[in-house]
Amino acid sequence: QDGITALAQGVDGSPRQLVKALKSDPQTLILGTSSFWEGVDIPGEHLSLLVIARLPFNVPTDPVFAARSEAYDDSFAEYALPQAVIRFKQGFGRLIRTKADRGVFVVLDQRIVSKQYGSAFLEALPHGCPIRQVVLRDLPGLVESFLAAPVVARP
Repeated sequence: QDGITALAQGVDGSPRQLVKALKSDPQTLILGTSSFWEGVDIPGEHLSLLVIARLPFNVPTDPVFAARSEAYDDSFAEYALPQAVIRFKQGFGRLIRTKADRGVFVVLDQRIVSKQYGSAFLEALPHGCPIRQVVLRDLPGLVESFLAAPVVARP
C-alpha cells in the first residue's frame, strides 16, 4: 500500500539477491539474519535505516561457542559480550559506509538500556553519534524527520 517491497532472506532469495533488489529500489525492506552482519556494502541512501530486533549474542548452546566459552573464567564478560559487541559494530558499519552516509540505527532490544552490559554496546558506537531513547510509536515520525532534514556538513 505504501509502495514498500518487503523481502525475507531464505524466502525471497539469497543475501546477494536481496542486496541487489535493495540497490535497485530503495523502497525495499529486507528481513535478514546474521549473515547480513558482515560483508554487505550498500553505501549511500539505499540503506538509511537499519533495525536490529535483538543484540547479536551467540546462541549459548551452539557447540562451537560452548566449547570456546569453557576456556574463560567468566565466559559471558570475557567472551560472549565482546563477541556480541564486535558484531554490533559490524551491524552499524553496514549503515555508515562512507563519510557522506547517514542513517538511523534502531535497536529494539531493551537490554541495551536495562542491563549493565548495555553500555558496552553504546560505547562501541562512533564518537559523537547521537543516541536517543524513544517510544516506539514515535519512531516512524522521528526517522522520517531525520532523513528529510538537510545534511549538516561534518568537519
